[in-house]
Amino acid sequence: MDLVQLDRIAVLESVRLVEHAGPGDWDRPTPCDRWTLRLLVEHMGAQHIGFAAAARGEGADPAAWEPRPAGDDPVTWYRGTAHALVDGFARPGVLNGRFTLPEIDAETTFAATTAIGFHFIDYVVHSWDVAATLGVRTALPPAVVDAALPLALRVPGGARREQPGAAFRPARDRGEGAGTDGSGTLGLILTTLGRSPKWAPPLGG
Repeated sequence: MDLVQLDRIAVLESVRLVEHAGPGDWDRPTPCDRWTLRLLVEHMGAQHIGFAAAARGEGADPAAWEPRPAGDDPVTWYRGTAHALVDGFARPGVLNGRFTLPEIDAETTFAATTAIGFHFIDYVVHSWDVAATLGVRTALPPAVVDAALPLALRVPGGARREQPGAAFRPARDRGEGAGTDGSGTLGLILTTLGRSPKWAPPLGG
């Protein structure tokens, strides 16, 4: 599978998981510091919109990356953003282009495979974030998880991960990931990117 196919599977899995959310779930805490499920899903949808714009050569427009409210029906809103992203990445020739991603570096552009790789690893992890929040399991195929691991291992560490709002926190002890899935690969991805595979909502959360 190429990166577009891998990303599509991760994105559609995130949709399946978000579809588990009911009216009483949107204020649940998530593994992402300070984000409720609603805020997490709004972030995920906004990123789909931004990356879809970047795939069209319009990523330099700040409006493409602005936060957007999910409204009264977050599931339908999120599903729409996800399908817009999938369609954007499926455009003929997209893998030959370059993406402008101002949230990462406004001074350069990124090869399409690099940019789609950024998106792909995000949605492997965000799928787990949603699943952990709702107390359900992810169903990412082993081949998708295996493909995500090298990307997770290449995410830079350092002080940037300590900043408020960082996409990924400092890496955790890899032993925390043992047994998270059949191979332990998903657990290794999560600990590498600062998630605890044992995370559970706080009592009363």
